[in-house]
Amino acid sequence: MNLETFNNELTALLADRYSISESARNNHARGEDIFDPVLPLGVAFPNTTEEVSQIVIICNNHSVPIVPFGMGTSLEGHVLGNEKGITVSLEKMNSIIEVNAEDFDCRVEAYVTRKQLDEHLRDQGVFFPIDPGAEATLAGMAATSASGTMAVRYGTMKTMVLGLTVVLPNGDIIKTGGRTKKTSAGYNLTGLFVGSEGTLGII
Repeated sequence: MNLETFNNELTALLADRYSISESARNNHARGEDIFDPVLPLGVAFPNTTEEVSQIVIICNNHSVPIVPFGMGTSLEGHVLGNEKGITVSLEKMNSIIEVNAEDFDCRVEAYVTRKQLDEHLRDQGVFFPIDPGAEATLAGMAATSASGTMAVRYGTMKTMVLGLTVVLPNGDIIKTGGRTKKTSAGYNLTGLFVGSEGTLGII
């Protein structure tokens, strides 16, 4: 890999939203785990799913591994940096796109947190019941199939997530599931990605 060429391609795509500064790399070198931090080569801050896809394609072309990063609340080392790879921080993708309170569903971007969603839902008479005990992002909670203290009554992320938008390791963007509570239209790909811990794609 030619590191200069690689960095130039990501800079051309993201401008100042790709950083190789030591402070940015330090901030994304680990989660809340006990492991020593590992600084990545750089940190990318995409705004859209399409930009995530382009980042993955560039990394594929240069054989550079990727670590997706949300709030960094993992206790198990999920977001530990890779000294030969980059970290993709989803912090700029934090919009609540749509809420259908009467149907008990909503659409959100990857970095929306459970507290942020609950604040948004408060005046509509509904709430989000999964509470893993950390201020985690919903995409991170889906990736780890988070549960929490109310799982016995309300279930886990496995039962809550109806559909996903996922960037696959080759850069393809797929959509799984939908708003219907039950479907027999093909494989349950949503269930495959929920709990996959970032190994199958970026949620």
